Amino acid sequence: MGVPEMHADIEPIAFLLGRWEGAGVGGYPTMESIQFGQEVVFGHNGKPFLTYESRTWLLNEEGERVRPTAIETGFWRALPERQLEVVLSHPTGIVEIYLGEVVFNKIELATDVVARTSTAKEYAAGRRMYGLVNGNLMWVYEMAALGKPMQPHMSAELKKVADFAGDDA
Repeated sequence: MGVPEMHADIEPIAFLLGRWEGAGVGGYPTMESIQFGQEVVFGHNGKPFLTYESRTWLLNEEGERVRPTAIETGFWRALPERQLEVVLSHPTGIVEIYLGEVVFNKIELATDVVARTSTAKEYAAGRRMYGLVNGNLMWVYEMAALGKPMQPHMSAELKKVADFAGDDA
């Protein structure tokens, strides 16, 4: 079976397609600063959305993997007039719905809805920005959580290591 034809609606975010790997930094008033590695995969199956999966792991000072840290999965839907909806779920009991806008190869998102299970940590809101810079995918994430106001939490620079090869979903 070949690669499905890309739905016209996802053209504004098609630059995200592929597998990306890299490293970043994180911190928050409630945690020590960390260095992390990350793999992000954006795919599609011919329908009007991208599939998304991100995995991160803690890195030691030599840049070696220490342990897994986080995973999130979801769907990115491009809407008319370069608007965007993103639905993300986390195994920690949090689901987020982001709304945003695509301007050329830059995406700005802010949470519209955050839902938490009774056992999830307190998390109130998030903002994310993604951009294609010199062929690399760079992103920053700000959050309001654990009684703290919106502030920087994580950022990374990822290099494309594989083009999109198709999803079965």
